[in-house]
Amino acid sequence: MDNSLSSTQLKRTPLYDVHLAAHARIVGFAGWAMPVQYSSIIEEHKAVRSKAGIFDVSHMGRLYFTGEGARDFLQWALVSNVAKLQPGMGQYTLLCLKDGGILDDAVIYMLEEGSYLVVCNAANLEKDLSWFKELMPGTGVVVVDRTLSTGMVALQGPESGSLLESVSVEDSVASLEYFHCLETSIFGKPAFIARTGYTGEDGFELIVDAENVENVWRLLEAKGARPCGLGARDTLRLEACLPLHGSDISPEVNPFEAGLGWVVDMNKSDFVSKAALEAARDKVVRKRLVALEMLDKAIPRHGYAVQSKGEQVGVVTSGGYSPTLEKGIALAYVSSSRSKVGTILEVDIRGASAKAQVVRKPFYRRR
Repeated sequence: MDNSLSSTQLKRTPLYDVHLAAHARIVGFAGWAMPVQYSSIIEEHKAVRSKAGIFDVSHMGRLYFTGEGARDFLQWALVSNVAKLQPGMGQYTLLCLKDGGILDDAVIYMLEEGSYLVVCNAANLEKDLSWFKELMPGTGVVVVDRTLSTGMVALQGPESGSLLESVSVEDSVASLEYFHCLETSIFGKPAFIARTGYTGEDGFELIVDAENVENVWRLLEAKGARPCGLGARDTLRLEACLPLHGSDISPEVNPFEAGLGWVVDMNKSDFVSKAALEAARDKVVRKRLVALEMLDKAIPRHGYAVQSKGEQVGVVTSGGYSPTLEKGIALAYVSSSRSKVGTILEVDIRGASAKAQVVRKPFYRRR
């Protein structure tokens, strides 16, 4: 994260002043001024694991697609099977280039017939939007970027469902299934609510008009949700082995190397990256994204070399301290021959060798 702030260079979410008033530590992230923590990252992490926390995720891209050809277009552009969606359903998906590299990962929701929402990563919004538009001529599809006109809040934790039920939501969310969504209202104002998240816990993501997001934030906070920053969001998603684009996935890797082959539906008649991904699927995968649990007392970080008997066999893509396991953990690309669960490896931590073991994903799974 870039700690150098400039009001002329960084965009601000509708909750920026709320974060300042709460004395949050603000950092530059993906072109936005974002809260990295309010108090202790570990305390915020544990609040989400035990009760409920709220995150400002208004920096995430929100692209709305409409038109009679919207389904067919998104079926062509994305690797998942969009045709399986019904109104109120969502999918985790990937935007893959013609060579099979991962341009971005995203979540797509079907709002109603001919209407879809794609939530993408903040750092990739402009690239994603440009890529979609390059594919769009002749389709009759219209895309509208509503990132700046709306705000987005993630409510995460085992108590998030009961907490959200206690506020003035027009429709009950208790029976909302995972990766499903509804368009409703909060205190009479339009709201989109999806049961999903990036923490490994039960949770919801809410999208409301920019002028209403502060009211939603304060309402959830008053009901007991603890404000949390990007620091806790990163430790939570790492424990859940949820990939971070730009670190664990990128245009330089394909879904099969990243362990995301399950997202790709090769039974679709055709899509942008199908030929490349068919070839990648049929090749021997030379590297794999694995989970590493440190056996020695050490904290792995992005870019650290992974070794086997002194020979480099991979590199850490995401790493840090796990507040839940109370030890160092990491995601790393390693040679396929070293990717088997139980394999003992070493991580070069500033010149010192620390033992690590390949373990099953995820590090943490909610009960």
